[in-house]
Amino acid sequence: MQLEQRHHEYWRKTRRLTLVLMVIWTLVTFVTAFYARELSFDFFGWPFSFYMGAQGAPVIYVLIVVYYAWAMNHLDRQYGVDEEAEH
Repeated sequence: MQLEQRHHEYWRKTRRLTLVLMVIWTLVTFVTAFYARELSFDFFGWPFSFYMGAQGAPVIYVLIVVYYAWAMNHLDRQYGVDEEAEH
């Protein structure tokens, strides 16, 4: 029973992490585009909305992927399901 409880706790934390990162992804993708007209100030000579679409959003996407990989590796080690534990 203890193993099943740890399994459910592991997946609950995994789903929570995924949900939080997907909400951030959604906000970056859609909120920035929705409010692009209100973001009409210059940023290094370019309109800020253009900068967020062309540079800012992809950087945030990469950071989301890097954080997800780091957090899942940490979670896997915490619950003993990492790849190195299988060897």
